[in-house]
Amino acid sequence: MRGEYCIGGASLLSFVALLLLIFVHVGQINTSLVPHGIAMAKINTSGFGQALSDAILDPDQGIYTTNYTSPLGQQNGLRQIYEFGLYSYCAYVNSSAGTCTNHTIADKFEPFIAITSDMLTNYSQYCDTMFADTTFINSSYLGYNSRVAYYFILIGTIFATMALFTGVLRKALPFVISTASSIIAAISILIGAAIWTSIVKKCEGINTLDLVPLNGGVLSGMIVSYGNGIYLTWAAFACLAAATVPYMVSCCTFRG
Repeated sequence: MRGEYCIGGASLLSFVALLLLIFVHVGQINTSLVPHGIAMAKINTSGFGQALSDAILDPDQGIYTTNYTSPLGQQNGLRQIYEFGLYSYCAYVNSSAGTCTNHTIADKFEPFIAITSDMLTNYSQYCDTMFADTTFINSSYLGYNSRVAYYFILIGTIFATMALFTGVLRKALPFVISTASSIIAAISILIGAAIWTSIVKKCEGINTLDLVPLNGGVLSGMIVSYGNGIYLTWAAFACLAAATVPYMVSCCTFRG
């Protein structure tokens, strides 16, 4: 009976972890309810127009668009909110109305490119100077690390699935496979979550960036924050790490 409790608990934890990871993967693939509610990183640009106007002493004419259906990355105007997922990012003119980019496996997290590609050239040129010394503008660094994190999360998802389905087979070899799969999944998800946490944290430096550090300063008006997808990824890691113990007990004590 103890073995049944162990494998039941491990299977439940693996199932919860897999469910959480599925939610992470669907984040920002479109603007429907569930994908819209999940993102790895968020950027609120609603204050940037005024900040830019104050910094260059010129009204921000035409920097934003209210047409939520206009394609992204074509200088059609800045959106108020940008949310980034693993396969695409979406931009919204308000809390709900927005559009998304095409889906790409291991889509790069390049927030500076995403935002400036929606601006007219004259505004994006100002941004090149204003954000020059920040991680936020370092698209090669952010893009590379987000792709690495994606593949670790993908590997973790695959091995979490293996752990779940092999763990229910009451045989010695499947118990060994489920234990090993759970350990690999937990380590992979840990690395992926840590990388995403690190790169978003570094981008948060623009939240307090002075565009004009004289006369009291002008803050950037952009707010970078963690998306709930990062928290879901950490929760999935916790479930998988916890599942390794009962899987290991079942593996070591099974006498079938």
